[in-house]
Amino acid sequence: MRIMGLDYGSVTIGVAISDELLLTAQGIEVIRRKQENKLRQTLARIEELIQEYDVNKIVLGYPKHLNNTVGERAVKSEEFADKLRARTGLEVILWDERLTTVAAHQVLDQTGMDYKNKALVVDKLAAVLILQGYLDKFNFMKNN
Repeated sequence: MRIMGLDYGSVTIGVAISDELLLTAQGIEVIRRKQENKLRQTLARIEELIQEYDVNKIVLGYPKHLNNTVGERAVKSEEFADKLRARTGLEVILWDERLTTVAAHQVLDQTGMDYKNKALVVDKLAAVLILQGYLDKFNFMKNN
């Protein structure tokens, strides 16, 4: 049993998977889309990864505004969560992802990686941060 973390964007989706002990998140890939409203191939790839990694839950980044309001991107994430639930039958948890992309950029800035290479991995790292945040809270609640 593993958990999948997703950073859902208009062009890319970062994907992370937990280890079997549900302690750590590892970045798996970035799914690139040609058009924002075309999801068939994206959902098919997510289903393949669910099967490959024996995933039983999905944590989807929920990009609320800093003032805790829900904007256009968060609404699109809610719609995507509904599509994931219908397609996979899995529980999909919306996880507050405020500042995860900023944090991912900061981590990558410290590596000295150039802009082009950062652009290739920032969404995967954001997915890792989303999933790791969920796993940390899950394990804290389980142990307290």
